[in-house]
Amino acid sequence: MSDKGIHKGHRERVRQRYLEEGLDGFKEHEIVELLLFYCIPMKDTNALAHKLLNEFGSLHALLEADPRDIQRKCNVSINTAVLLSLIAPLSRRYLKDRWGNRPRLNNSYKAGNYALSLFSGRVYECFYVISLDSQNNVNHSTLVHEGTINEAPVYPRIIVETALRHKANSIILAHNHPGGSLNASKADIEVTRKICQAMKTIGIDVADHIIVAGNQYMSFVEQGIMDSLKL
Repeated sequence: MSDKGIHKGHRERVRQRYLEEGLDGFKEHEIVELLLFYCIPMKDTNALAHKLLNEFGSLHALLEADPRDIQRKCNVSINTAVLLSLIAPLSRRYLKDRWGNRPRLNNSYKAGNYALSLFSGRVYECFYVISLDSQNNVNHSTLVHEGTINEAPVYPRIIVETALRHKANSIILAHNHPGGSLNASKADIEVTRKICQAMKTIGIDVADHIIVAGNQYMSFVEQGIMDSLKL
């Protein structure tokens, strides 16, 4: 059998396995290999899948990487790099869209789970402002800062401008801790206090601050932290 026939047979077996079993039983390199089928025709993609994972360290890190970094570090086409980099933001878009266009976040449980959809798969710390109308429906979720792994400086002026731009009656703050801790740091509490004071001057309430770590969240309201920061 020719190399062309071998590769074709392998691809068909992998596709059929996915159709019959789903993705749960696939190893990381097999998932990458399956994706590569759709941008690299008629070529063995197994070695490249391993190379990509070795370069970035994990499936998670690969799918969150900048496509230009994928292209440069692994010597692949921009089409291949873009396809791989689409998966993580597409998953976030999917999770967010499941909530509908303007979900009502009228309690911390809903706010926390909505925040989980915003941060799904993110490896860098970032900060969102969720602007709500008078009925606690989401007007807009705004990414106001994307920082390094362990730092997300947030300035009250940016939060105020964001809330006014999206006609917020109240806002929910949300940021993630990629390292995995759900505890609010002293810096988290202090920046929340500053934002609360800034928002008070324009009559917009800070309803909650959600911290996301992995697939869990912590709410300042549920922890009894929020009220003292508004004084």
